Amino acid sequence: MKDDNVIVSKSFDFAVRIVKLYKHIVESKKEYVLSKQILKSGTSIGANIEEAIGGVSRADFINKISIAYKEARETDYWLRLFKATDYLNEVEFESIHADATELLRILTSILNTSKCAEKATTIEIDNNQASI
Repeated sequence: MKDDNVIVSKSFDFAVRIVKLYKHIVESKKEYVLSKQILKSGTSIGANIEEAIGGVSRADFINKISIAYKEARETDYWLRLFKATDYLNEVEFESIHADATELLRILTSILNTSKCAEKATTIEIDNNQASI
């Protein structure tokens, strides 16, 4: 099933790129503090998506996807900072930033769909209780 799940595969591939970026920045730029931040947030996206898939309820799923979304936003911030401070050149930045932006779009869509479905279920339950 995971092979068919776009967000799972894209977030894993992105985490691999983040690990390689971390290694590149540490080895070539000798930067150890900021690079650790992007390593944590960039790999956390996929980890939270995996937790969401194993969630025990729709609310649990939404909570974990929300955390993945926040981590993706944080990673986007670090990427922009690395570009602005010349740790990444334009080509390096554009490539990985495009992937980060795609993850944010997918996560936003999943969140919106999940929240709408949750509201619909709540309304349906409320309507059923009102008619009892």
